[in-house]
Amino acid sequence: MYDQTRGDILFTILYSVVMAITLLSGCYLLFSKANAFVPRITPPVRLRRWTGVFLASIAVNQMWCMQLFFLSSSEDIEMADLIGGLIQSVTILPVAIVVLLAMLQDRKRPLWPFAVMIAPVVLGLAACVVSRSKALYPLIYAYDLPLIIGIISYMVRALRQYGRWLRDNYADLEHKEIWRSFIVLAIILLAFTINEFCDKAPVYEYAMLVVTATLTCYLLWRVETLSDLSIQKISGPEKTSQPKDLTSLLQRHCIDAQLYLQYDLNITQLAKAIGTNRFYLSQYFSTQGITYNTYINNLRINHFTRLYREAMAEGRSFTAQQLAGESGYHSYSTFRLAFKQRMGQSVREWMNEMPPNSQD
Repeated sequence: MYDQTRGDILFTILYSVVMAITLLSGCYLLFSKANAFVPRITPPVRLRRWTGVFLASIAVNQMWCMQLFFLSSSEDIEMADLIGGLIQSVTILPVAIVVLLAMLQDRKRPLWPFAVMIAPVVLGLAACVVSRSKALYPLIYAYDLPLIIGIISYMVRALRQYGRWLRDNYADLEHKEIWRSFIVLAIILLAFTINEFCDKAPVYEYAMLVVTATLTCYLLWRVETLSDLSIQKISGPEKTSQPKDLTSLLQRHCIDAQLYLQYDLNITQLAKAIGTNRFYLSQYFSTQGITYNTYINNLRINHFTRLYREAMAEGRSFTAQQLAGESGYHSYSTFRLAFKQRMGQSVREWMNEMPPNSQD
């Protein structure tokens, strides 16, 4: 493969460009404090820095692999390839796991289980470098399958825990949910894994350049658009006594005062408004068989339907988007999903059952 791409000037240029973009992106995330893409969002510092390290590690690996296109001796190429595999095993994979865990802001999860899982790969590749042989590669490849299954299983479980935490503590999940990001990143990282198993034809090497550039752009977007929840981090229960009647307090301070219309209202802020803490309030919602997210969205959907009927009765022109915004939603797509979950039908279907002359 290296003989085929060595004389490919276009590939060399594209390889250098992608490497430079990846390195610059890593440096931007590591050393820049400003959000150049979405200034109104403050992304998690920990995620930002680790993503910068991850992109920089990809660039370092690219720099190391670039020498393979200029080496002439097969022994030198094989040795450089062995060392490159070892470098990847101690940089890209571990840091990628840290990046994924950093997206989960409910709590910090231990890293030692992953270190234990990755250790056999690192030791096997180190032995290959010392022996200057790929004799252990079949065993390493065989171990990679249970390794990937173990990592995926852990991540799926952690992601479900994070989703429950979000629904228990936040009404507005826009810029907070990350399960789609996990799927996209898993697919992209799988492509990198396949790269280690396949015969690397030139067309495949071009495809890997596209994957690398896509991964870099996607991570930049994901980091810059993910809200930092650490300022509102939910800790243990405070030393506040539990009010006797949370139902009446919620009625007075949340429903009657229309506090639920405040965008990005979280459970800690609501608990403070009614004179309790998030621990007792969370317990209250659990006894009602709902989450905090469901409670706030139900109030907002009810507010939307009330605004709709009032507008229809007065003969005013309006749009569903406008009424959704007045009901506490910044994102119409978020509103549509919440509406369907609450009403069992789409906004358009519900409005079609109402009197005409409204606009969607």
